[in-house]
Amino acid sequence: MTSTKPLVWSSVVGLPRSDVFAWHERPGAVARLTPPWLPVRIVREATSLADGEAVLGMPGGLRWVARHSGCVPPSRFVDELVSAPLRWGIRWRHTHEFHDEGARTRITDRVETTVPATLLRAMFAYRHRQLGMDLAAQATARNCGDRPMVVAMTGSRGLVGSALAPFLTTAGHRVVRLVRGRPHGPDERRWDPDAPADDLLHGVDAVIHLAGASIAGRFTDAHRGAVRGSRIGPTRALADLAGRTADGPRVFVSASAIGYYGADRGDEVLDETSARGDGFLADVVADWEEAADVAARAGLRVVTVRTGLVQSPRGGTLRLFRPLFAAGLGGRLGDGRAWQSWIGIDDLVDVYHRALYDGRLSGPVNAVAPGAVRNDAYATTLAGVLRRPALLPVPSLGPRLLLGPDGARELAEASQRVSPAALLATGHRFRHPTLGPALRHLLGRERAPVG
Repeated sequence: MTSTKPLVWSSVVGLPRSDVFAWHERPGAVARLTPPWLPVRIVREATSLADGEAVLGMPGGLRWVARHSGCVPPSRFVDELVSAPLRWGIRWRHTHEFHDEGARTRITDRVETTVPATLLRAMFAYRHRQLGMDLAAQATARNCGDRPMVVAMTGSRGLVGSALAPFLTTAGHRVVRLVRGRPHGPDERRWDPDAPADDLLHGVDAVIHLAGASIAGRFTDAHRGAVRGSRIGPTRALADLAGRTADGPRVFVSASAIGYYGADRGDEVLDETSARGDGFLADVVADWEEAADVAARAGLRVVTVRTGLVQSPRGGTLRLFRPLFAAGLGGRLGDGRAWQSWIGIDDLVDVYHRALYDGRLSGPVNAVAPGAVRNDAYATTLAGVLRRPALLPVPSLGPRLLLGPDGARELAEASQRVSPAALLATGHRFRHPTLGPALRHLLGRERAPVG
């Protein structure tokens, strides 16, 4: 059925219209506005809102190509579906409008489409919330001294990097991706993790180092070797290069993990001053952070981001659990008493952003939400967001069969009650300090519609 009346979504953000329109013109805008639960990927962003084309990859090899037109800065622009075969069955013309409301801006999306409104409400509600939160976070950062810089980033295609890089570019920073293959364009440089080229970091203001093999897997000798080998040596080499590059970075931000605290510390509240724990991951993280500290000894400000359980439907535990819970097959793990220190993907993005501009952050920083939860509470919350029961506990034997006894103990059964003390000391505000609202936003289950 063809829609005869445009679908309209509207909201107000607390920034001038020129700033809001400029955000949409920068690289990364499409990525930041694409809901993470949708099975699409950004193939190419438009280079212009006047006549550029954005290309999204969809299941089955289909491409959604949206051509821009009707650009009247800072008032409006249009994108229209032009790719076959989708355009033969779907009509889509999306007008983005921006109106002054005093010092604020009303953003209105008008969509003429044959797609049923019920399939679009969650997507547009997410877009408006996400835009408002990103703009607010970036405005706060500017008020605290954030200025455009050149940021070299490893691991830019991973779970964290694919969210962080577009956030930084929409904030006005230039991201130079350090890639292992052949570079494409001026914003990519080839990086040899074992022996980075002497000129790799020339003209760079900051480094964000995210690369490393996934820790998920059975703890065989080969897996342990990959986890350790992809972190310690490459981090030390990159930190050493950063420290001796004359026109290079003054800030070095490296990924780290709350595995530093060991697999089980009971109910102890762990902050950045807490002693390290025992186990393979604790040893790896300690050596990983020591490798990054090479840059600190050369005079750079170094921040190691001890990350908790990242919540995103694109990866990590939520990607694994979501289909199980959606099918009504989810539940607590074992007795459900293990502490889970989690963080939403966009709050983690904000932590990395703050590490770039806030000189008060140095050394280890716990990147976790303030409200750690026990595993049974996590299961109940996720099931509630998905409107499913959580009645099927997972026996401890399951993870041990998949991960082996050591992997199960340090990953699936890990219990760490971690506090983001260093962040809270700076007055850092979390977008989602509690689990329920974080999951509702990430999964498109927010109760309140956009008005």
